[in-house]
Amino acid sequence: MGKGAETRERIIEIAEASVLAKGFGATSIEEIIVEAGITKSGFFYHFKDKNELAHKMVRRYVDENNRVFDEIFERGHQLSDDPLQAFLISLKLLAETMSDLPSGHPGCLIASICYQERLFDRDVRNLIAQSVKEWHMRFRAILDDIAVVHRPRDAIDLGDVADMLSCIVDGAIIMSKALNDPKRIERQVLAFRSFVKLLFSPATAQLEKPPVPDSIQAA
Repeated sequence: MGKGAETRERIIEIAEASVLAKGFGATSIEEIIVEAGITKSGFFYHFKDKNELAHKMVRRYVDENNRVFDEIFERGHQLSDDPLQAFLISLKLLAETMSDLPSGHPGCLIASICYQERLFDRDVRNLIAQSVKEWHMRFRAILDDIAVVHRPRDAIDLGDVADMLSCIVDGAIIMSKALNDPKRIERQVLAFRSFVKLLFSPATAQLEKPPVPDSIQAA
């Protein structure tokens, strides 16, 4: 990586940390250039404005998330040919990944930006919407493959189940920060894992009720 690319990456890292800490509106170009150790003209050499920085920041965040998902779910498929077991293994690996973060998850950049969407241009908003749709399609495809082999026990929309994982992770990030409990994310992912396991488990046959003793009937 050349010096220019390193500087650009450094600017994005600083901006992302600031946005996660206090929001995009409260993140100024001035504070970014001070921390990056560059001039204002140096900033505008790499990014024409704050919106372009936001676009590159979101793109980097999405690509990194996709890389992590690719590695985790590919590992699950390597460990089991059964689509349900592969997904359950992958969710366990995802929970462990979340748990291994040294100071807890820093936050969801997508959520932070959505809260202040009026500050961003159409390209940034479209990129966020596309990334959310791609994550939905990723998990929906996995669930559809599972449903071919394991019939769901409930007539639930698998698209809603696919969305649950993103909602659970983002919600758990908020809860972990509010309660200062970094392990909350791991437990929520494992709870979703248990839900998926139950959803695709064979329905147990209803046991016959034991006969009532004659003494009780007479009473």
